[in-house]
Amino acid sequence: MGGSARVMSSNRTGQSTLMTSKLDQLKKFTTVVADTGDFGAIESLKPQDATTNPSLLLKAASSEGNKPMLREAFSGSNGDIGLACDRFAVAIGQEILKVVPGRVSTEVDAR
Repeated sequence: MGGSARVMSSNRTGQSTLMTSKLDQLKKFTTVVADTGDFGAIESLKPQDATTNPSLLLKAASSEGNKPMLREAFSGSNGDIGLACDRFAVAIGQEILKVVPGRVSTEVDAR
């Protein structure tokens, strides 16, 4: 169904009116940002921007669909786990950018 579902309704005068979803109503007044690594949710909800964080990346890493990106991140890291994690975060961000018109923010370890 997603955030673009619309419902037709009749008002008291019998005129049909288009009722938008709550998400569509919010989009008129604010910037919608997805806080997820779930590409399906991002594609269906169509947010302006997206953000990820370590817990979302961990969940994304456990998804079968992301295994190729995870393998690629590790293969290019020369055994450095921290580098592999950073490479995976960047790969997820790049995939999100394919469906989000705005920005993608990725939380990283400040150390």
